[in-house]
Amino acid sequence: MLRHAASSAVKRAALRSSSRGAPLCAAPGNMSFHASAKREEDTAATTLPEEGKGGLFGTGLNEWFALPIGVAAAVPMIKLEWYVINEETQLLAVFLAFCVTVYTQGGDAIHKALSQKAEELLKEHNEAEDNVIAALEQKLEFLQTGKNMVNDFNAINEMRAETYKKLNAAGAIKPQHDFKAQVEKMLNMIAAEEASVTEKTKMSLMSEATASVTEKFSSDKALKKAALDSAIASIKGGKSGVDPVQAAFVQFFKDKSAEAKASKDDSEEKAQREAMIAKMNSLAKNEGFFFEFDAQGKPSMV
Repeated sequence: MLRHAASSAVKRAALRSSSRGAPLCAAPGNMSFHASAKREEDTAATTLPEEGKGGLFGTGLNEWFALPIGVAAAVPMIKLEWYVINEETQLLAVFLAFCVTVYTQGGDAIHKALSQKAEELLKEHNEAEDNVIAALEQKLEFLQTGKNMVNDFNAINEMRAETYKKLNAAGAIKPQHDFKAQVEKMLNMIAAEEASVTEKTKMSLMSEATASVTEKFSSDKALKKAALDSAIASIKGGKSGVDPVQAAFVQFFKDKSAEAKASKDDSEEKAQREAMIAKMNSLAKNEGFFFEFDAQGKPSMV
């Protein structure tokens, strides 16, 4: 009976200590480690317990009144041997002294240690939730970006088909442009070659005419005198008549033209033609033209 009474007294003392402001570490079940907000229905369903009057046995009196009451009650109880002080009492006193010492001296340290551990757990939990939320947001962004993937691929395929169509159309015209450019290049080469041959022929005729006229005037004294008189008359400004030197050059070219018409030797012309055809075929082969020339100069597709 006395042991039951002592246990009841210890329980009431512990409850009173907790009501006076026990640290949060004394009731770990009341702490929530979830970072998510509580739902409204859970908040509405939670009701606060009614607050008592507190004090001595819930009467509102100061708890210190328990000291004189306890002393007044303990004296007759010990005197009449209702309560025998023995080893159990000593153990109870030592245990109560230990509990009070731990509560007063180490309560704050224990509270801080447990609170720090709870804060670390809460921080780790929040970081894990933040990582999960970031991963889900990234996945959502990826899914939102890829939801139009089908339309994008359809647009790419349409662009590819349109591009191939344009390339085919350009491919049908490109050979014609290439052939036109090749013909123009060949004609330009022929024109340049003809101009070069013409210039060489002119230089050759002029050299031959100069040599012939010089030889003629050197061997004929009458022509020398006529050329001298014409030159003096030109210097004096008088009428010199026909210039014998000019007349000699004109006569030379007339004779040369008549000689060319009368001559049937076309070996030089054939040689020039063959040289021209060889150059044309060389250009066509080096440039990769679509055509070439036969021995008669007739073009044919490769």
